[in-house]
Parts: sequence; structure tokens; C-alpha cells
Amino acid sequence: MKTARISAVFLTSALFAAPAMAQQVQLTLKDHKFSPAQPHAPANHAFTIVVKNLDATAAEFESKTLRVEKVVAPGGEITMQIRPLNAGRYHFFDDFHQDTTEGELVVE
Repeated sequence: MKTARISAVFLTSALFAAPAMAQQVQLTLKDHKFSPAQPHAPANHAFTIVVKNLDATAAEFESKTLRVEKVVAPGGEITMQIRPLNAGRYHFFDDFHQDTTEGELVVE
């Protein structure tokens, strides 16, 4: 009986932990440039984009093809949940500094 309870606890923990193990794309903004400029993500799976702004000015992560738009405070960090995407390339940019800050998400 005790073993069955312990197994149930582990199974429940595994089920709730599964979403936390989803793919995460990490981006850094420094000197108004994204790094990496061409991150990769898996096709047909939801994932998370995390953007850390190391600049002293605010930025706005925006992508019309990803359908996201979010301001990142100076020294701040944002997290965005992205729906499953088809394989392809998805352009993104800093709306406040479009002339220097852009990138392309490669989904494969």
C-alpha cells in the first residue's frame, strides 16, 4: 500500500513537471543586437522564448509572423509562450531600434 502511494506521488509529479521541460529559446539583447541572431526551435511543438535585455534602454520584442509583441525593461527579462509552428523562418525585431536589432527564428 505504501509503495502504491509513493508511485502515485512520483507519477503525479512527473505529469506536472512535463510542461516545464518544454523547449526554451534564450535570447540576449546587448548593444541593440540579439544574440543569437538566428536561434532554433522545434517544428510542431510549443516552446518558450526568453529575452534578457542587458542594455540601459527599453526594447520591444516584436514579430508579426510569431504574433508577439512585448516590452523588455532595461536589465529586465520577458518570457513568451509560442504556439506550435510549422518549419520555416520567422522574423523578429526590437520595435524601438529596428535599424540595428533584428533576428530570425529558424524552426525545423
